[in-house]
Amino acid sequence: MSVAASPWWSPARHADRRPFLLARQHLLAALRGFFSERDFIEVETPILQVSPGNETHLKAFATTLERPDGARTPRYLHTSPEFTAKKLLAAGEPRLFTLARVFRNGERTALHHPEFTMLEWYRAEETYEALMQDCAALLGLAARTVGADTFHFGGGSCDVTLAPERLTVAEAFTRFAGIDLMATVGVAENDRDALWQAARAAGIRVAGDDSWADVFTRVMVEKIEPRLGLGRPTLLCEYPLSEAALARPKPSDARVAERFELYVCAVELANAFGELTDSAEQRRRFVQWMDEKERLYGERYPIDEDFLAALGQMPEASGIALGFDRLVMLAAGARHIEDVLWAPVAP
Repeated sequence: MSVAASPWWSPARHADRRPFLLARQHLLAALRGFFSERDFIEVETPILQVSPGNETHLKAFATTLERPDGARTPRYLHTSPEFTAKKLLAAGEPRLFTLARVFRNGERTALHHPEFTMLEWYRAEETYEALMQDCAALLGLAARTVGADTFHFGGGSCDVTLAPERLTVAEAFTRFAGIDLMATVGVAENDRDALWQAARAAGIRVAGDDSWADVFTRVMVEKIEPRLGLGRPTLLCEYPLSEAALARPKPSDARVAERFELYVCAVELANAFGELTDSAEQRRRFVQWMDEKERLYGERYPIDEDFLAALGQMPEASGIALGFDRLVMLAAGARHIEDVLWAPVAP
């Protein structure tokens, strides 16, 4: 008979986790200082939202808002503070950041938790290249805060004081999978059959009903992500437009988007966009993704019309979301996300 693990609040288990939690506290203070020095303002965003986000595979927590007159209205716990942050950009805030508690259902692994902390920051009238510089600076700050230049996780290591490697998604597909990705990418539509055949030839198991996006994800998970952020951080950039939810197309090539992800020790730490400000295009994407969500899961989430109205008035901007708990894990040497949470959600 197996012995149940002691609860997180037991003195012995808490003592084991406490060094990680203290590292969390030190990193939190350091990050706030980092943004203050750069003239960012910290904002707070409401958790209850009309829409939790409209990406196909996101699973949200639903609840009900009861008004004083007894009327009941569906609401959701947000999966990201992004919609509200962009409304604040539209209101006139030039630089902002938030450390938000966010919620995603159906996610619980060593790197995932149903409730976690998202660090998001936005720069009005600045490109996503500035966010790349922010990422390098933040990793250096984390190293100095915990007194360790090299982070370790899952058998991999990464010297976070080194300048990140900048690698396009197309270059990664060629280097790690031997696939010419851009031969399958179009402006309006991608060539599913071409990518399917290329992935199969590369030894990746694909199903007959896989979509282009399904195959893309399989290649990323099996061939690309395990190779990123080893030795030095990786900035994986220029995602196909279909894989960039709220990002604008790159001016020099409309097939790809101004999106990058930051990887350290094969762990995705952050996801950044040159922000889309075309509300009509954003609506089209939302509807397309909700149609796919309904086909796959039998449900769809509302579209936040207030967000689309604000998007039309938002200035050009760049924004990024970083998993704060993952950063603490890597910096402190923890092996599970629950080691760096003061009080994990009950299983």
